[in-house]
Amino acid sequence: MKLLSQGFAKGAEGYVKLLPEEAEDMWHVYNLAREGDHITATTFRKVQVDKGTGADTERLKLKLTLEVEGIEFDAEGGVIRIKGRNLTESEHIKLGAYHSLELEMGRAFTLRKAAWDALDIERIRLATDAALSADLAAVLITEGLAHVCLVGGSTTLVRARVEANLPRKRGAAALGYDKAWSRFLDHVFTAVVRHVDFGIVKCLVIAGPGFAKDQFKEYLEAEAVRREVRPLIENKDKILLAPASSAYKHSLKEVLSCPGIASRIKDTKAAREVGALQDFYDLLAADPARAFYGPGHVFAAAELGAIQVLLISDSLFRINHVAKRRKYAELVEGV
Repeated sequence: MKLLSQGFAKGAEGYVKLLPEEAEDMWHVYNLAREGDHITATTFRKVQVDKGTGADTERLKLKLTLEVEGIEFDAEGGVIRIKGRNLTESEHIKLGAYHSLELEMGRAFTLRKAAWDALDIERIRLATDAALSADLAAVLITEGLAHVCLVGGSTTLVRARVEANLPRKRGAAALGYDKAWSRFLDHVFTAVVRHVDFGIVKCLVIAGPGFAKDQFKEYLEAEAVRREVRPLIENKDKILLAPASSAYKHSLKEVLSCPGIASRIKDTKAAREVGALQDFYDLLAADPARAFYGPGHVFAAAELGAIQVLLISDSLFRINHVAKRRKYAELVEGV
């Protein structure tokens, strides 16, 4: 995400102008915007225009500022819908009237807050630091189903889902199976080429049950050479195989915690977070007096200065209760 301009300080009113460039940027925006904030962005509205020969409908481009009252995030579409009251003088939209804006990739917007806390400022840093963007890609594959995922510092996005009805391998349908399987592999190959940028990701993990993953890796490497897909050829050593119980998104946790893979992807943020969670589980089993969970116990440990590593959910930072959010912000700052 590009930081176009800024004017804020911790604990004070201020603004930031941002330009989302990729899907994970929208997740950061979703976590930054809250009720009561002011968002300025471009929108379109159909209006009746009298041209003398009758009224025509035109689609006008307007720049509006809304006081946020509702936020909806479409993760698959990469769109955030903002609902609220209009704060901009306009002949087409009354002051105080309810309206909506859509925030999406490639369209700049300005976010103004009455007070910026440490969590908001850290979120801006994470969102605008290119080195912290999606750094791991994964293909979860089995016969007839594949998901191409990008695993970032804050979220996992399914960029493509490929499905195919495969005939039986034996008997008269065997020939049809081979053709359908080749088409399926080709569609997955195309999805990888389209969505995996080796200029950003540190490695591509191909995982799943059975031998489908092995066959796809062979197909990927052979087709990359045949079609002269340079990014795949030049990054062949970044393509890894891993076992997984299914081709669904939830199996990524197994992939990231697999010892053989963990050592290769240890520098990715996703791997560090999985490692930290596993360390917590191990400590909880071995020495439960040193592993705490739940608000009460964690805040008590914080008061004693006894927290070495803190794991906290993003959802706690999206609450609209000011006092509770401030409490969580102070917890994070104090560790």
